[in-house]
Amino acid sequence: MENKCLNCGITSEDVVLLSCQYKGEALYVCVKCLPILIHGSH
Repeated sequence: MENKCLNCGITSEDVVLLSCQYKGEALYVCVKCLPILIHGSH
């Protein structure tokens, strides 16, 4: 299974993905979407 950003779906073949866990599940977010998840999309 290929790791994808939980927000935009881009893979680690194209950008850096950061890993995290939520309720025991491994999730990934790309560096482009991380600020959106932290600050919201205003």
